[in-house]
Amino acid sequence: MSHTLHPLRQQRLQRSELAVPASNATMIDKAAQSGADFVFLDLEDAVAPPEKEQARKNAVQALNDIDWAAMGKTVSVRINGLDTHYMYRDVVDIMEQAGDRVHTLLVPKVGVPADLYMVEAMVNQIEQGRGLQTRVGLEALIETALGMANVEAIAQFGGRLEALHFGVADYAASMRARTVNIGGLNPDYPGDQWHASITRMVITCRAYGLRAIDGPFGDFSDPDGYIAAARRAAALGCEGKWAIHPSQIDMANDVFSPPEAEVAKAKRIIDELKQAEAAGKGAASLDGKMIDAASEKMARNLIEAANAIATKTVAAE
Repeated sequence: MSHTLHPLRQQRLQRSELAVPASNATMIDKAAQSGADFVFLDLEDAVAPPEKEQARKNAVQALNDIDWAAMGKTVSVRINGLDTHYMYRDVVDIMEQAGDRVHTLLVPKVGVPADLYMVEAMVNQIEQGRGLQTRVGLEALIETALGMANVEAIAQFGGRLEALHFGVADYAASMRARTVNIGGLNPDYPGDQWHASITRMVITCRAYGLRAIDGPFGDFSDPDGYIAAARRAAALGCEGKWAIHPSQIDMANDVFSPPEAEVAKAKRIIDELKQAEAAGKGAASLDGKMIDAASEKMARNLIEAANAIATKTVAAE
């Protein structure tokens, strides 16, 4: 193990992340009642320019009127991009009027670490100026070629950064990829054309203590396609996926929740290795297979995830 270690900066249960256009107050109310772990109120792509100002007001009201934490949810706001004139007012209004109620800000189309520096500087000043005691986290959307080219540098930005998200639609456009699917497989490509990019982002997240979240799957009439995409992301190390429709929430929660049988086996691995250690051995055998220190690390990952889910379930009851 290297002497240089980057522990997880902030643990949050994020199996499902429901995207909600903040311009639609009815959808916000329904999101609060949903089974999503995370809800982000969108001020960016899902909101047309004439509705931006009202969407921002709706987001502030929803943050103040709804006790998201009591409902077992982390609530985030996706601000507009730094290349727009909406962004500064998004940060100022959300932080000044609801800075003690929002948990994270999701920054779109992050291309270089300085993008995060700008948002963090604004958040820092508003928190200090308002005397806010809470600490709002930042999450970055990697959805451009520039962002992926600089993903390691972005991840090493300190401060409030907690997670990276893979934004497949804008990323495909940025890469000029020959596809019009959002998150689905391309029949002209022999496999998953986003495998390499998601893997690079996940590796970076795990190296620098960030959560790794997969983005949207556009065809909400194709549950099998969504589940397949979620399973691919989970296999690569992502711990959650966006839901752009309420029907995708339960699917995400299911895919990113470790099955009871796996959790039970993980606990057996821990027990067997403890017995082996007591006997002066560094490895053991379970069900005819060798287990060692690496097995213990994988087992503890499963158990930690299961415990986080159990804690949320108890709180909801």
